[in-house]
Amino acid sequence: MSSFIIFFLTLLSIRQCSGRVFTFEMHHRFSETVKKWSLQKIGGPLHNWPVKGSLQYYTQLANHDKLLHGRRLFKFDGPLTFSDGNSTFRISSLGFLHYTTVTLGTPGMKFLVALDTGSDLFWVPCECGKCASTDDPTLYSSDFELSIYSLNGSSTSKQVTCSNSLCTERNNCLGVYSHCSYSVSYVSSETSTSGILVDDILHLRTEDNEETFVQARVIFGCGQVQTGSFLDVAAPNGLFGLGLEKISVPSILSREGFMSDSFSMCFGHDGAGRISFGDKGSFDQEETPFNINPLHPTYNISVDQIRVGTTHIDSGFTALFDTGTSFTYLADLSYTKLTESFHSQVLDKRRPPDPRIPFEYCYDMSPDANTSLIPSLSLTIEGGGQLVVYDPIIVISMQGQLVYCLAVVKSQDLNIIGRYEIEKIDHFPSEAVNTTRVPPAVAVGPGNDDAEKSDERTTNTPQSSFASSVYQTFY
Repeated sequence: MSSFIIFFLTLLSIRQCSGRVFTFEMHHRFSETVKKWSLQKIGGPLHNWPVKGSLQYYTQLANHDKLLHGRRLFKFDGPLTFSDGNSTFRISSLGFLHYTTVTLGTPGMKFLVALDTGSDLFWVPCECGKCASTDDPTLYSSDFELSIYSLNGSSTSKQVTCSNSLCTERNNCLGVYSHCSYSVSYVSSETSTSGILVDDILHLRTEDNEETFVQARVIFGCGQVQTGSFLDVAAPNGLFGLGLEKISVPSILSREGFMSDSFSMCFGHDGAGRISFGDKGSFDQEETPFNINPLHPTYNISVDQIRVGTTHIDSGFTALFDTGTSFTYLADLSYTKLTESFHSQVLDKRRPPDPRIPFEYCYDMSPDANTSLIPSLSLTIEGGGQLVVYDPIIVISMQGQLVYCLAVVKSQDLNIIGRYEIEKIDHFPSEAVNTTRVPPAVAVGPGNDDAEKSDERTTNTPQSSFASSVYQTFY
C-alpha cells in the first residue's frame, strides 16, 4: 500500500463568479471507492487489503501516520541540528576557526569538525594514509579528542560507487560499480584532501521541546590523504562544508525532505555560537542577495560601502562570506582605501613591518589605551543592510608589549569576509608569514578565479539571501 497517496482527489466542477471555486471529493485510504480504483489499476485481486476493523487495518493506518508525521516533522516544523547540540566554538589552537561536534555511523563516532561555508564537501579522516596526528601533545590540547573513521567499524557504512550522481571523479573510475574517489584542493598552497566517498548515517535531532533524534543518510569524504594546513593547524579532525553544491550536507538534507532549504549560523562575542538547519529566519532581519555563479555557486555578496570611523568609502566590490577563514582578505583598491582611512584616524604609533605578522597596519598599545578610540568598522551591503564588525582589531603580545593590528590582510585577487578574532594572541610564529596566502578553507573550483575579484559585480540573478542582523548565513 506504500504506493497509494492519502487522498484520491476527483475534480467535479468549476464555477466562475467573482473567482474560481474548485470542489473535490476526498476518499478514505481504505474506502471501497479506492479499492475499486486499485483493482482497475493493477488488474487483479488485492491480497493485502485489510478488513475494516481488523488489527491489520489499524496497524497499517498507524504505520502510515507515523511515516507521514515524521516527514512533516522534518520538513515543516522546527529546525534540526547535530545530535550533540547546536553549539559551535572558536578554537584558537586549531586555526582560529569555528568547530562543532558531529556523530557519524553505527555505533556513533564523534568528530570535531571545522564549519566552512567556503567549501562544499564534508570529510573526516578515515583509513588514513596521511592524516593529522591524533595523539601529538605538542599540536593539540588534551581538551578535545580526535577520531579516525573506519569503514568496517560502522555497520551502516556503504561505499559510494561511480554510478552515483554525486560522483564527480568518473574519469578515474574502473567501472560504474567501482568506489568513487574524490579530491579537493583549497586556495591555500599545498592544502588538500583526497580519498573515497562514503554513505553513512549522520545523527541529528530536532530543536523543539520534544527533542526527537533523527538519523539521516549523507554522503561524505573518507579522507585518506590530507596535506598542508590539515596536518597541523586547521581542521585536523575534518571539515564540514556548508556550500551550495549538491554534495554539501545542507543540500542533501533539503533534497531528502528533512528540512527546508536554509540554515543559520550565529556567533557570539565570546566565540561561542550555534548552527541550525532549516532555520527560516525572522521577518525583521536585514537581507542581501547572493551573486550566484552557476559553475561554482558560493555565498558571494556585494559590498556597496565601507565605513571606517567617521569616513564613508564607496567600494563597489563582491566578496565571499567564509566561516572557514579566520580573517578578512581584500584586494586593491578596496584594501588600500580601508587601511589608509583606518591609519589616518588612529592616534597610536604605527609599528614597522614585521615578517612574522600577516597584518600590515599594527600599532603599539599604550598602557592607558582606550579601545573605544580605535576606529570602528562596518560594511553596507546591497539592499542597505549594515554588517557591523564588532572588533576589527587583533591584539598580540610581543615580548611583554601589547600590539594591536587591523585584522585585514591584503589579497592578490579574492575578497573574503572571514571571522574577525576578538581574543588576545600570546605569540606568533618566529618565521616569516606569507601575507598573500589565503587560509585553507576556500575550496578551489570553477569560477573561483574571477567570481570574487575586486571591483567586479556578477550579473547572475540572486537566488538566496544573507541575514546580516544576527550574522546568519542562509542557504
